[in-house]
Amino acid sequence: MRRKLTSRFSRAALSVPRSAARSTQHAERTRGLTLAEVVIASALLIIAMVPILKGLTTAHLGTVIIERKSRSLILARAKLDEIKARSVYHYGDSFDETDLSVDGSYLCDVKDTPAGDALRTITVSVGYDLDGDNKLESDEIEVVLATYVAKRWDP
Repeated sequence: MRRKLTSRFSRAALSVPRSAARSTQHAERTRGLTLAEVVIASALLIIAMVPILKGLTTAHLGTVIIERKSRSLILARAKLDEIKARSVYHYGDSFDETDLSVDGSYLCDVKDTPAGDALRTITVSVGYDLDGDNKLESDEIEVVLATYVAKRWDP
């Protein structure tokens, strides 16, 4: 004979569905990862890391180029200011210079070209010496600034 349930829960609520029981047993048996899953996950990580590292390398190179150009610009402006200050009392002197080291591996070329009786064109080229030969070549020039310097008075 069967006994009836006298509790307030029905028989359906107390019984565990067979599919849930199977999935629980299956989960207990497969706690780890298979070798194939590990290899596939590693391959996906490697495939994702290549473009990320390439992007980081490109960003770093861009930063280095911007830093060199900024430093070259600062050094070129400083050299132009120095020439302008010297020209007040020494206008007759030539300001031409070649391969002048201005800050470590940064080199400077100054070109002094007459533009009239009391006017000169001063061109300053600054760049980073990439090959270390202490010569500023055209492919190493980062910044070129030019200005006019006028004769202000006769000493």
